[in-house]
Amino acid sequence: MTVPCPTCKKRGEWFEGKYGPFCSHRCKLVDLGKWFEGEHVISEPLRPDHFKEFEDLPPGRDLDTPETE
Repeated sequence: MTVPCPTCKKRGEWFEGKYGPFCSHRCKLVDLGKWFEGEHVISEPLRPDHFKEFEDLPPGRDLDTPETE
C-alpha cells in the first residue's frame, strides 16, 4: 500500500520498511522533534465516552480494514 510520509509527503510503501509510516530515519526524527517542541499536541485527554460508539464492535484483529465482499 502506497502512503505519504507524514513529514515530507513523499509517497511510497513505507509500512514495508523499518521506519514506517515514515520514509526515513531523518523524517522520523523530525516528527519526534515536533512532539518535543509542542508543535504536535493531543487536543484533549481521552475519556470513556469517546469510546461509546465502538462498544458493540465484534472482536477481531483488523477492525480498521474494510470488509471485502
